[in-house]
Amino acid sequence: MNGKKVNWIFLASILLNILTVVLLVVMYPIFGMDIVSNLIVSQLIVLLPAAVGVFLAKDNLIQLAGFHKIKISTVFMVILFTFLIMPLVTLVNAISMLFVDNTVASMSGDILGAPFIVMFLLMGVLGPFNEELICRGIFYQGYKRSGTTMQAMLMSALLFALMHMNFNQAAYAFVIGVLVVLLIEATGSIWSSIIVHIVINSQQVLMLYMLEDDTEAGLEMVQEAQSMLTTDDLLLVISIYLILSAITTSLAGCVLAWIAKNEKREENLRAVWKTRKDKKEGKVFTIPLLIAIIIVFFYMGLEVLLEALLL
Repeated sequence: MNGKKVNWIFLASILLNILTVVLLVVMYPIFGMDIVSNLIVSQLIVLLPAAVGVFLAKDNLIQLAGFHKIKISTVFMVILFTFLIMPLVTLVNAISMLFVDNTVASMSGDILGAPFIVMFLLMGVLGPFNEELICRGIFYQGYKRSGTTMQAMLMSALLFALMHMNFNQAAYAFVIGVLVVLLIEATGSIWSSIIVHIVINSQQVLMLYMLEDDTEAGLEMVQEAQSMLTTDDLLLVISIYLILSAITTSLAGCVLAWIAKNEKREENLRAVWKTRKDKKEGKVFTIPLLIAIIIVFFYMGLEVLLEALLL
């Protein structure tokens, strides 16, 4: 697996995603599609091209992804790291909401309409595991074989962002994508990024369901809070989280350094920056990737335009 093959896999995923959306629009009046089915289909759309790509490349997925053991003490510090980066993620999310709607909040009605345990497993556990396996296990490691660690980090974060197919989630997904790669280099294991992703997604699901005494009341609270947010409210939230994230992200950096020392990988973490100017023969940016990016931005722009026209 290398950068060129990763780009083909990503293009295939995007084309499959678009095709599925079109089919669902045509078939919805006949068969319908609930949130659970949508989530399962969306994960398969990402997983299938990646699985085929790894098979054709004759790679060992376990070795490629980097499922290596980490110390128990590291696991607890990874969880601490996750909570320390959440204010930064919230800040980026709030900034994006100045321009587009919060995608998760807009889906709250469908989410709360499904059983908690089902949504917790799909959104909080299985989804993050699948996405990390693909984005950090296949994409990141594939790009590392063709380019520098810095290039691999930025490119895998970009693909992770674009995979969400909307501007709101893409914004903070890119930030998360960069941070978890640093964590992988500090631990030497994809398990660290899986833990981060599971913790972030799980707490989002838990918060949604904790808002409700019953499904209808919880739904009304979420929708009312979303609709009442003004630009001034968002600017206030951004101001508060700008200060908070400056503090917590600095602490997260200290935790990251501790983790690297605990796993004896300080030099690996430093190498992310040091090797930024290294040259490799392989390419990480190719025509298939450019085509995929154009398609994704066209899709996301069209989605925003349609939402504006429907208001």
